Amino acid sequence: MALTDQQKDRYSRQIILDEIGESGQEKLLESSVVIVGCGALGSVIANNLVRGGVGKVTMVDRDLVELSNLQRQMLFQELDVGKAKAVASAEKLAHINSDIEIIPMVEDVNYATIEGIITGADLVLDGTDNMETRFLINDACLKNSIPWIYGGAIGTYGMTMNIIPDSTPCLRCIVPHLPDAGSMDTCDTYGVINSIPSIIASIQSTEAMRILIGKPYSPDLLIWDIWDHSYRSMQIDRNPDCPCCGKGTYEFLEGGKREIITSLCGTNSVQITPINKEGFRFSDLVARMEKVEGAMVNKICVKLDTNQYELVIFKNGRIIVHGTKDQNVAKSLYAKYVGL
Repeated sequence: MALTDQQKDRYSRQIILDEIGESGQEKLLESSVVIVGCGALGSVIANNLVRGGVGKVTMVDRDLVELSNLQRQMLFQELDVGKAKAVASAEKLAHINSDIEIIPMVEDVNYATIEGIITGADLVLDGTDNMETRFLINDACLKNSIPWIYGGAIGTYGMTMNIIPDSTPCLRCIVPHLPDAGSMDTCDTYGVINSIPSIIASIQSTEAMRILIGKPYSPDLLIWDIWDHSYRSMQIDRNPDCPCCGKGTYEFLEGGKREIITSLCGTNSVQITPINKEGFRFSDLVARMEKVEGAMVNKICVKLDTNQYELVIFKNGRIIVHGTKDQNVAKSLYAKYVGL
C-alpha cells in the first residue's frame, strides 16, 4: 500500500530513519499484532505500536483497572479505576491514532480461547504477569507458526526475548517446566519500580517493528537492571529435547471440557472461566442482579459486593472472586450467582 500524504506527515520522523523508510512504514501499516495483557508492559507496547503505525492492534486483558495499577501502567488515570483494562486502553489509543484498527478484548487467555485470539496475527507480544500464560502463548504461537516476544519485569530488572518458530529457542528451552505455585516473586509481593516495565516494553516494541518489517532482530535473551545500570545479552541455544520446539508437543494447549479455575497471581482472588457457556445470557444475569443489594451493572460486567467477597462477572460468564484463595468457596459463589 502506498502512503497517503497525511500518513507521510504523521510518520515522518520514522520514515526518514534509514532503518524504516517508506517501505518499512507501509509494512507496519499492513501488520496485525496481538498484545496479551494491558498492564505495565502491555500499555507501553500498545502506546508505542499504535503511535508507530502498526495497522491492527488487538489488546487482550481479563481484568479491571485498580488504584495500585496507576503507579506503572501508563495508559490509565484515576477515572479508569474499575473499568476493563482492554477497553480503557483502547479508548485512550483511539484518540491518539484514529487510523489504526484497535480491538479490545475483555477475555481470559486460556487453552480454549488463545488460538482463536491469535489467528491472523503477524506477531504476539507478551504483556502478562504469570508463567502459565506465557507457556500457553509459547505453545499456541509455535503450533501456529506465529512469532512472539517474551517480556517480564519485577523489582528493578526485566528481560525480553524474541521467539521465532523454527529459528530461535523457545521459552521452554530456557524454563523447561512450569515453576511451582508460589515459588516466584510477583509485583504484589516483591514490588516493582515504574521505570523498568517502560524500558522492557520499549525494547519489545522496537523488536516488534524490526520483525514486522523484516529487519534483523536480536536472537538473545536481553536483561536490564535499571537500578545498577547493568545490561546483559545472553545467547540461548535451542534444546533438541525441548518438549515444545524440539518435540512438537503442546501440553499447555491440552485441556478438558470443564471450567478453568485459576488463583490469580499475587492477589487474594480466584477466577473461574466456563468452557460450556450454553444457557448463559448476560442480559438475564443483569436483570437478576439489578434486584440484588450491593450489585452494580455496566455494559462490560456485573460487580457484586457481598461484604465478605467482591464478585466481578463478565459478559461471557467468567467470574473473578476477590477476597479468597479457596477455589471451593469461589465455585460455590459461582454456582450461586451464575449457575453454570
